[in-house]
Amino acid sequence: MTLTSERAEYRVCPVTQFKVDLQSEALIKVNAVAAVVALTIGGIAAILIALTRWEAVGLLPPEWFYRLLTVHGTNMLIFWIVFFEMAGLYFGATILLDARLPKPAVGWLAFGLMVVGALFVEITALTGNSTVMFTAYEPLGSNEASPLFYLGLILFAVGALVAVGLFFATVVMARVEKTYEGSLPLVTYGLVVAAIIATYTLLSGAVALVPPFLRTIGIIEHVDPAFYRNFFWSFGHPAQQINLAAMVAIWYAMGVMTVGGSPVSEKLSRFAFILYVLFINLGSAHHLLVDPGLSFGFKTFNTSYGMYLAVLGSMIHAFSIPAMLEVAQRRRGFTNGLFEWLRKLPWREPGFAALAVSMFVFGWIGGVTGVTMGTEQIDMVAHNTLRVPGHFHAAVVGGTTLAFMGFTYYVIPLVFRKRVKFLKLATWQPYLFGLGISLVAVGMITAGIQGVPRRTADIDVVREVPGTVHLSLAVVGIGALIAFTALCMYLAVVLASVFTGPRVEATSLALVQPMEPVPAAAEGSHVAPKGTFVIVLVFLAFFAAFYLANWWMLGRTWFVS
Repeated sequence: MTLTSERAEYRVCPVTQFKVDLQSEALIKVNAVAAVVALTIGGIAAILIALTRWEAVGLLPPEWFYRLLTVHGTNMLIFWIVFFEMAGLYFGATILLDARLPKPAVGWLAFGLMVVGALFVEITALTGNSTVMFTAYEPLGSNEASPLFYLGLILFAVGALVAVGLFFATVVMARVEKTYEGSLPLVTYGLVVAAIIATYTLLSGAVALVPPFLRTIGIIEHVDPAFYRNFFWSFGHPAQQINLAAMVAIWYAMGVMTVGGSPVSEKLSRFAFILYVLFINLGSAHHLLVDPGLSFGFKTFNTSYGMYLAVLGSMIHAFSIPAMLEVAQRRRGFTNGLFEWLRKLPWREPGFAALAVSMFVFGWIGGVTGVTMGTEQIDMVAHNTLRVPGHFHAAVVGGTTLAFMGFTYYVIPLVFRKRVKFLKLATWQPYLFGLGISLVAVGMITAGIQGVPRRTADIDVVREVPGTVHLSLAVVGIGALIAFTALCMYLAVVLASVFTGPRVEATSLALVQPMEPVPAAAEGSHVAPKGTFVIVLVFLAFFAAFYLANWWMLGRTWFVS
């Protein structure tokens, strides 16, 4: 059903009953498609890189290894994630708020800038004119990279910043026009937090990237490496914190979509998001812990005491989301023992599978290793080893990417209005992807603990290689093959559904395993999430054991007789 007003054309979604601005819907579609294209390019580069690091295969020569490392980093850490986040911002600002997009032309301008910028980077990286990897550290960056490489990143950042500005304008206009009542929905609230972090991040990126660009075209003669590293990591690391806030917002959304749950305390969840705004970017300093010129106090406060307040925010979400699932299940009658509710969750539903596996890989591998390596003393031995990419593959790929994949399965029927095809593939894909990325992350972490460096085509640079290193790198390669297979499954489902799936109006959020509605809670009733409490205690025990084990390994690094 399509309706027309003086200001906008929209349809009414038969599932959610929300109005859908057709211009916003078109922008959601094109940004989502661009994101999937970037994911495909980055995924192909990933499997080639992994099969090169696997010593028994050694697929590529060093020249192509470093070239594809640049392609992989920019596509996976920037283009795939940010394009998808832009689609999420339009979804959260218009559909969830029943609002119109105030200036659609601005959204199309932003998308055009992002596409042109991404193309500049892709072309210069693939042709070998900018083999400088994701970080493009000075003076390597402006000595070796094409001006189009920096111009592309700048255009992409400007386009994303314009889209973020449009998102804020839409949220404000929705409030003025009273298209919703009360506070912002929690999902939109989380996306506002992501957009606030994005504003700081993108502005920092401009400060970092403009001087190298000016040097490549001869306007300035020198860029201070320390200045560049400081501001680059005000862009490079917070870019992943945008992912974190958006990922958590999607976790809450999928908890509602798949189980019908609601947060046990919205106020507490909102407070956790505020902690992200105030403290999450302090973690950027852990990339600078080996840099001279920064004081011990600065490094310690930013990577430990201050950052732990952001970790508190994540711990709140780590309790709140499973708790909302448990409460919904117990109200359905699954009350036997501590974990009947857990067994009866819709494990065959693709979105729920992605939610559960994403939370597990992000928390138990990505989160634990990230906080541990963010401690200054431990980072001194972990820095620039494979432990670092092991951590962020668990966090960004196993966490954010898998969450976005799961959300895509609902975007297809709700926004593209196409039936999801190959549902069996979609059901198994999150589990297979999570398994593959877990093996990649664990293999990298164990290889890094044994001293294997990151950003190298082979391990010849390591003088004494323990025999177990080859086993760890083999685990990375096998995990990459499994994850790439799951990526192909995801692409098959998405492409077949979008381009060949029958056009239908969705009638339910459930794709495979419909759930009974949650009975309305009686006034004054309270359901205690006892099982979640036990799970959190087990997680904290694991966290403490891992953290202390790293201090024990640090103590054995320099043996004094």
